Amino acid sequence: MDLMTFKGFCAQVEYDAADETFIGRITGIADIVGFHADTVDDLKGAFHEAVEDYIEACARTGGAPR
Repeated sequence: MDLMTFKGFCAQVEYDAADETFIGRITGIADIVGFHADTVDDLKGAFHEAVEDYIEACARTGGAPR
């Protein structure tokens, strides 16, 4: 298991050998936010996009990231 970080958020990343896909999930928050990609570069982009989307969703609902 490896961790990625972006804007103070961490994500746990695993590799699914059967599907040849990286699967990640933001950790340390009450909500479930996941992302996936086929390459490491795409995984980084998917993680950054997931964090940005999560921050925007929290702002729209008036809540803080939990």
